[in-house]
Amino acid sequence: MRIRKAVFPVAGLGTRFLPATKASAKEMLPVVDKPLVQYAVKEAIAAGAEEMVFITSHAKNSIMDHFDRDYELEAALEAKGKEELLAAVHDVLPPGISCVYIRQPEQLGLGDAIRCSLPAVGDQDFAVILADDLIAGAFQPCMAQMHRVYQEYGTSVLAVQRVPWEDTHKYGIVEAEPIGPGLSEIRGIVEKPATEEAPSNLAVVGRYILTPRIFRLIDKTKPGAGGEIQLTDAIEALMGEQTVLAYEFEGTRYDCGSKFGYLKANVEMGLKHDEIGDEFRDYLKRLTAGWEDDSEAQQAS
Repeated sequence: MRIRKAVFPVAGLGTRFLPATKASAKEMLPVVDKPLVQYAVKEAIAAGAEEMVFITSHAKNSIMDHFDRDYELEAALEAKGKEELLAAVHDVLPPGISCVYIRQPEQLGLGDAIRCSLPAVGDQDFAVILADDLIAGAFQPCMAQMHRVYQEYGTSVLAVQRVPWEDTHKYGIVEAEPIGPGLSEIRGIVEKPATEEAPSNLAVVGRYILTPRIFRLIDKTKPGAGGEIQLTDAIEALMGEQTVLAYEFEGTRYDCGSKFGYLKANVEMGLKHDEIGDEFRDYLKRLTAGWEDDSEAQQAS
């Protein structure tokens, strides 16, 4: 069994990053030198996906342009002998990988965005990746870790992460029964519960492997939290028909839907960057040393 299609819901307005996202998709915000959506696509490819399905809106043409060929740019780089940059451009979408773009007519929630992917996904099991959840896998990309679980159990898998109890109201929270290291069978799921009502602090993050049964269940799902069609509500119904697993991935998640999470991602990914990592680390040391000197001087005065 292999997941060949990955769905990327990218139709959101990105209002938290206005005005930067007024004319450009939030998924095109760069972390060091690659946009968020490229990290997501690379993760899907690492898990074996070959067809990328983008659920877009009229304001997201920059994503389509990013994954299209730019022959003029490639010719200019080749003429100037900039082989490394040319290789980076070619690596944006490797050979054998295709893209499908589907417009979401109205933003009615994540469940509705997934429903829009039905014409491209059909009757196949598929992955869903939310690009503003950037996950740096500890030993392999998060979706590749999940794919191993999927191949062993042959059922839907959700990525989960333990969050502080006071933050449970920000997430879909699962009630789960452990069946192995880092792996549980989901018994219940609720979208953004009040802290005192949360069944656990295991939060669903932006990675899913789903079976096509989910489409029929989304069709039956009524608007829930926020007046939107919640994917978690459809997943709860799916649990009545098949096993749904929760997998605690190994790695670091950056919530790039928030400004603080986005800045953390740039700092930590910048420190690991082959080209600038050492120089950036030295800069941060000098910068923080300057802050400490200023603080000591203020205290002395």
